[in-house]
Amino acid sequence: MSGPLLIPSDMTDEVRKAAGLAARHAAAADRARRLPGEVVDALVAAGFMRHFVPVRWGGRAGGFAELLDGVSAVGEGCTSAAWTAAVTAGAARMGVFLPEEGQGELWSAGADTVVVGALNPTGRATPVGGGWRLTGQWPVVSGVDFADWTLVCAQTPPWEGRAARFFAVPRHDYRVADTWFNVGMRATASNTLVADEVFVPEHRSVAREDILHGRAVGSLARCHTAALRTVSGTLFAAPALGAARAAVRAWSARMSGRQDGPAQGVLARAEGEIEGAALLLRRVATAADAGSGGADEPTRAPRDCALAAGQLVDAVERLFRSAGSGAQSEDDPLQRLWRDVHCVAGHVALRFDTAGGAHGDRLLAGAAELREHDVHIREKG
Repeated sequence: MSGPLLIPSDMTDEVRKAAGLAARHAAAADRARRLPGEVVDALVAAGFMRHFVPVRWGGRAGGFAELLDGVSAVGEGCTSAAWTAAVTAGAARMGVFLPEEGQGELWSAGADTVVVGALNPTGRATPVGGGWRLTGQWPVVSGVDFADWTLVCAQTPPWEGRAARFFAVPRHDYRVADTWFNVGMRATASNTLVADEVFVPEHRSVAREDILHGRAVGSLARCHTAALRTVSGTLFAAPALGAARAAVRAWSARMSGRQDGPAQGVLARAEGEIEGAALLLRRVATAADAGSGGADEPTRAPRDCALAAGQLVDAVERLFRSAGSGAQSEDDPLQRLWRDVHCVAGHVALRFDTAGGAHGDRLLAGAAELREHDVHIREKG
């Protein structure tokens, strides 16, 4: 990575260490398609895995704004490491929706247990005595190679109704297929989880609807009771924020000394777009921490995160195209950052067509209600 990392002064020493170590290994990790063990260990030591774990299980029950800062800081060193930090924190948060007995098993080895999520219900779970029988394949499970547990989403009967539940499955109960050969985010090792007739006891399962609506078990902490759609976008977008800031630094090192106005304008505009995206993400994170988003937040938060992701893509695209063909070299950090940011923004939670459309529907419905209210007032008057 070009130039020193610009980690905020209030960041913990552990996060600083993780960010620096991730930066040093970023290029090699990209080629190897996985993070080295020492980077994963540094992420654990920095507290990402325990960030949302309830205090009673040894965790921090931390905030969303704090996580945004920590993940984006790591993202300035390596987007894949930052993504791993974000999704493991988010998957551990989902564990608090399990029954108490299931939570006890999940964190029996401590709050730094590495939990990941297989979020798409591509497999099936059939009810059997005392629990469920889980079968299927789940592609694109980030961090599954080094996870201790995975929360696996599967369809349940009635199949035509597409009811779904999450199941906490320990590493020894599934296998991993090496399938992640991607243009970006290569070191996330987002491989395929395969489960063959795995028994999961009832206390290690929870309805997906409970997670979506923040129906935590045994915790009233805001980080656990927030609805999923009001918070998930910040987790997914934070790595791209760090990567975009790193792209500014890499571009500046390459273009240093050029005095022409167009180059300076490219930098100024890109940096402004990136910090504008940061403000959007911080609004979502602080609203989630305070519970202050209001009735529109379930659609506004995804809209803001998708809008921020689009701005980050535009900024990095502008930097990459203006840097010339040299930036396309395989060993140039700018091309890796460009690939990574595009990959992050392709996540379903960050696509503006769906997130923006949902909020647009909400705004139109509100406008219709306001018109009806005005008509009612005029008729009474």
